[in-house]
Amino acid sequence: MNPYINTLLYYAAAGISIIIFLYVFELVTKYKDWEEIRKGNVAVALATGGKLLGICNIFRYSIEHNDTIAETLIWGVYGFFLLVLSYFVFEFLTQKIHVDEEIGRDNRAVGWLSFFISVGLSFIVGASIT
Repeated sequence: MNPYINTLLYYAAAGISIIIFLYVFELVTKYKDWEEIRKGNVAVALATGGKLLGICNIFRYSIEHNDTIAETLIWGVYGFFLLVLSYFVFEFLTQKIHVDEEIGRDNRAVGWLSFFISVGLSFIVGASIT
């Protein structure tokens, strides 16, 4: 296949997936990502940016290690669900902090921590993709 067309197809598949995945993430948080970002909430921007970068990183590994767009999407969806699971584990393990509430209040320390957890775990998920 033409490499330009192939790149466009991977780009489109990943881009549509990212939009869907960010929407799902917004459903599981107590705050509205884009509304809070519009208001200047840096913690929400960091948490959302970490999710975005984490998803993109998983797709990067998936594209690199798979031969078809279908395989890439399967790994991308699987990696996304692992990131969502990580979000719930982070929230559960930090019950004294109430991550969602702190991020909603623009607690940048929690926003940064959320950012690094999403990105860091995306490297672990990505490295395991075959």
